[in-house]
Amino acid sequence: MDQLKAMASFVRIAEAGGFTAASRSLDASVPALVRSLAALEASLGVRLFNRTTRRVALTEEGRRYLEHCRQILAAVDDAGRALRDESSSIAGPLRVTAPVMFGQLHVAPAATRFVQRHRAVQVELVLLDRVVNLLDEDFDVGVRIGALEDSSLVARSIGAVRRVVVAGPGYLRRHGVPRHPRDLAQHECVRLSDSARQLSFHDGDQVFTVPVHGSLRCNHVPAAVDACAAGLGCGVFMSYQVDALVKAGRLKVVLSGFEPPARPVSLLVPHARLLPARTRAFIDWMLRELRGFKGQA
Repeated sequence: MDQLKAMASFVRIAEAGGFTAASRSLDASVPALVRSLAALEASLGVRLFNRTTRRVALTEEGRRYLEHCRQILAAVDDAGRALRDESSSIAGPLRVTAPVMFGQLHVAPAATRFVQRHRAVQVELVLLDRVVNLLDEDFDVGVRIGALEDSSLVARSIGAVRRVVVAGPGYLRRHGVPRHPRDLAQHECVRLSDSARQLSFHDGDQVFTVPVHGSLRCNHVPAAVDACAAGLGCGVFMSYQVDALVKAGRLKVVLSGFEPPARPVSLLVPHARLLPARTRAFIDWMLRELRGFKGQA
């Protein structure tokens, strides 16, 4: 049995969620993958998947072995790459996705500088305010704000952002500064179209919600931010979305003592093994450009 090949097949079955999908990407038959997995399980003396006629699911031993396999395969790939001249291979297409406003403010400028440095790479940057499935939608790299639930993704931490409540100085002079989140029930709030009518806040270990209302809802973050800066009311945004206006004095952060925990910002790839040189170069570039990002405000 070719141990590395069997490990690679096992990882692909796990990432694809089954034999059929894995066989397409590996250009191997389903029976061949079944035999490879059986031989691997026999050599290890453990079952890696629980299998039914419809699906496969990793066992606890399989989950642990999957992480070891990813590390080993990545190390083998790195060893081979060290023997090649990568400078000539940083070329070709690269698809990248990020949240819209974060992408506009931070990812696009960094990507522009990357392309200026590596003219042979063609970067397609797609900005979307939804959770993107990198594998299904054929993205090489993604930026995500928030907790990560997909264990098939490899994440590199960039930094973190806060969820903040802001209002214009003029509005606060006219209506007073809210001292507790419950005070928001008496304030005009500018809401985003997909936001809830209640907001959660933290007071030590206690989590509680308060109702909010307002005369304006908007599906565009910059427009909602501008409405708050114009004095229409309070708004809840991610810190990076309002940082420039806070620094300019056009918005003030309130209720900072009741903010929920900061949300992580991560750079994602579908898997760590066999990444093209252009993808590795882009990841390294973005880590240098954005690592330690705090979103300020």
